[in-house]
Amino acid sequence: MTAGESEFLYLTTTGRRSGQPREIEIWFTRREGRYYLIAEHGDKANWVQNLRANPQVHIRVAGSSIEARARAMDVKAEPALRGQIQALSEKKYGWGDGLIVEITPIDPT
Repeated sequence: MTAGESEFLYLTTTGRRSGQPREIEIWFTRREGRYYLIAEHGDKANWVQNLRANPQVHIRVAGSSIEARARAMDVKAEPALRGQIQALSEKKYGWGDGLIVEITPIDPT
């Protein structure tokens, strides 16, 4: 991890059954203004199921609070991007296996 870079991102999804906010602390990487998370257990992760049901999410990272949209990456359609994100995660954390989720901040304007 580079100096000054946050280790964790806080992701809030909306519970697919409860409708209540659900927050997790998770490792992340950044690329071209987007955030990338990796779900080790893929679609079995509750937070992934929540964002598939409602892609509107909220993130907190490095003192910023951001509204965003999330999507699970289609690895068959985006193999190059998948490889780049895995490499970033492996460099930062020494790990990069799982379902990649892309978080795109929503421009408030």
